[in-house]
Amino acid sequence: MGKRDEWIAKYADDLTNKCGMTPDMPLLTKVTIGCGPAIYNADAQTVAAGQESELELVKKNFLMKKLGMADGPELMDAIHKVVEIYGKSERNKYRAVIYYMLTKHFGKEAVYG
Repeated sequence: MGKRDEWIAKYADDLTNKCGMTPDMPLLTKVTIGCGPAIYNADAQTVAAGQESELELVKKNFLMKKLGMADGPELMDAIHKVVEIYGKSERNKYRAVIYYMLTKHFGKEAVYG
């Protein structure tokens, strides 16, 4: 099992045990691959959910650029909801997990088709 596969297994574990969802493994794999080398960088692989500027980057770079969504208050509402599901006290909120949950939330799985 390669490093990427190990991370995908970790993300699936977080989705199951911390977020209470059954992950769609092919989609989780595609979302993880879409994160590129960020998953191997300790700083880049997590989202600092307590920093509004970091959440703004998730909105602009992922929701608007990658998923092609129009800007609006529902984008930040969804980000806050996903962070809440992950658990505010959870120190490591992995970017791939948050991106996966946002993709599912907005029904944008086709982007990774």
